[in-house]
Amino acid sequence: MSPQISTAQAEGRGGSASSPQPRKPRCGPGHPMIARAGARQRRDIPPALPEDAATQTVQEVAVPIQDEAGVTNGLNLLLVTLDQLRADVVFGALAGIVPTPALDRLRAEGVSFANCFTAAVPCGPSRASLLTGLYAFNHRGIRNGAPVARHHATLATELRRLGREPLLFGYCDMAADPAERDPRDPDLATYELPARGFREIVEMRFEAPLAWIGHLRRRGYDLPEPLPARWFDLYRPMGEGLRAPAFYRAEDSDTAFLTDRTLEALEARRDGVWSAHLTYIRPHPPLVAPAPWNRLAETARIPAPVPAGAAHPFRDAWFSAPSQFGLHWGFDGRCEALPPAATADLRAVYLGLVAEVDAHLGRILDWLDATGQAGRTVLVLMADHGEMLGDQGYWGKDNVLAAAHHVPLVIRAPGAQAGRVVTDVVSTVDVTPTLLDLLGGVPPAAMDGTPLTPFLRGERPEDWRGVALTEIDLAEPGAPTRFQRAFTLPETRCNAAILRDATHTLVHFNGGLPPLLFDRQADPAETRDFAETPEGRAHVARLRAAMLDLRMERADRRLTGISASG
Repeated sequence: MSPQISTAQAEGRGGSASSPQPRKPRCGPGHPMIARAGARQRRDIPPALPEDAATQTVQEVAVPIQDEAGVTNGLNLLLVTLDQLRADVVFGALAGIVPTPALDRLRAEGVSFANCFTAAVPCGPSRASLLTGLYAFNHRGIRNGAPVARHHATLATELRRLGREPLLFGYCDMAADPAERDPRDPDLATYELPARGFREIVEMRFEAPLAWIGHLRRRGYDLPEPLPARWFDLYRPMGEGLRAPAFYRAEDSDTAFLTDRTLEALEARRDGVWSAHLTYIRPHPPLVAPAPWNRLAETARIPAPVPAGAAHPFRDAWFSAPSQFGLHWGFDGRCEALPPAATADLRAVYLGLVAEVDAHLGRILDWLDATGQAGRTVLVLMADHGEMLGDQGYWGKDNVLAAAHHVPLVIRAPGAQAGRVVTDVVSTVDVTPTLLDLLGGVPPAAMDGTPLTPFLRGERPEDWRGVALTEIDLAEPGAPTRFQRAFTLPETRCNAAILRDATHTLVHFNGGLPPLLFDRQADPAETRDFAETPEGRAHVARLRAAMLDLRMERADRRLTGISASG
C-alpha cells in the first residue's frame, strides 16, 4: 500500500474549493395520502379515521393515523441519496449506457423532477440544505467542516416530533456546533457527523468507514494500517490502468456492505413504522470499482465530454493550481492534462459504479415488495449534487455550472401519479418540507423549501417559486484557496450565487467579478456566456432582482412571525 494521503494533500469530497484532499409502489392517483397532504391539523390532534377504516389496508386508509407507538402516520420513509450522481445519468445523455433497472422502475412508478438543482455545493453544504430545508445563506454550513448551528431544525428533529425514530445508514457530512461541545470533544475533528436527530445505525462515514473496515478484516483482507487514518488506501486498485478493479470483491464493496446492513436493520423493524435515510457514497470518487462493475460500461457508447466553454476569470482560477487529487488513485491533480482515453475510462468507471448502486437499490425494492411494504413506503431517490465528469475540462463539484448542480429527484409515494415528469424548476430545499407534509407533519416556518406534494398529485401550484438558488463558497479560513489567490479576494468575498429559472442561469460572483449568463434552452450545458450583450444585460438585471427578492423574502424566518405585545 502507498503512504497515507492526508486531507491536506488531496482534494475531493471533503476539501474546500481548492485545498487539496480526496474527501471525499404501485399506488393509484386517488390515494388519500396525496389527496389530503397539505391540509394538516395540529400535530397532537390526528384527524378522525373514516368510518370503514378498520376494514381498509394501510394503502387505503386516509392519513394521518397513529400506530401503537404514537407515530402520526402509517407510512414508512426511505430517503436514498447517491453522492455526486449527475441528473443526466438518470434522464439525459448518459442514461441507458449501463443497465439501471431499479432507477428505471422508480421513474415508472414515481414522479420524476427533471429540473431539480442542489441548493449548495460541495457535499457538506448540499446535505445541510437538503436536511434543514434551508438555503446556505441561512444555515451557514457553507463549506465542508463549517458547522450548522444547533437551533436549526432538521428532517430528523421534525420526524421525532411525529413520534418517529430517524435511522441513518451512512453519513450526513455535518460538523458539530462548537457552542455545545467541549474543545476536546473528538466530534469537533470531523465533518461527517449525523445531522441532529438521526440515530446512526451503521457507522459508514467516507473517511472513517469503521463498520466496513471491520467487515473487510473479518473477511480476511490485508488492509493498510493504521486505519481509519489511511482510509484512502481502501480505494487502491489491483493492477495497472484506470479500469483496474478494486482489491475487494463485489460482494464486499462499500455499496454491498451498506445495503446488507440496511436490509438487516430494516428487516428487524418491518412489523412497525420506520423512517430511514440511506446514503451511498458512490459514484463519488475515487473512481475505482470492483469486478465486474469496473468493465461494465463500454467507452465507445459514452458521449465525449462537453467541450470547453466561455473564457472567464473563474475558469482561469479553477485551472490555476492542481486539484481533485482524489479523482483516482495516484492522480496528480492536473485535470487539464488528462488525455481523452483517460477521460473516457474514468467516465466508464463512474457509470459502472452507478450500475453497482442500482443493483443494490434493486435488492431494497425487491425486499419492500416481498415484505408487503412497497405500498406503504414513501421512497425518495436523489443526489446531493452532481459531477462535472470532464465537461469543459472540469471534474468534481466545486463549480458554478449545471452539471455540478443538476440532480435527479424521484418520489414514489402512495397516490403519486406514476410515471409523471415534472419540468418545473425545483430545489433540494423542497425535499424535507415535502416529506414532512407527506408524513402528516407541518414544515417549520423557517424552512425555505416548499412542499412538492401538489406536483405528486398532478397539480401545479399557481404561485410556484419557479427558481432554484445554488450557493458556493470558494474560500477557506486560514488557508487561502486557489480562487482567493487568483481573485485576490478575502475569505468573506470569495463566493458565488447561481439563480436558475425555467430558461436562464445567472452566476453572480462576489468581489466585483463579471457575471456569467446562459440560455439553457439553447445552451443546456452552459457553455456560451452572453452576459455582456444588450439582450444579456436585461436578463442579468432581471435575475439579479429575483435573487435579491429571494434573499429578502427568505432571510432567517425563525422568529419574524412573532410579535410581542404588552
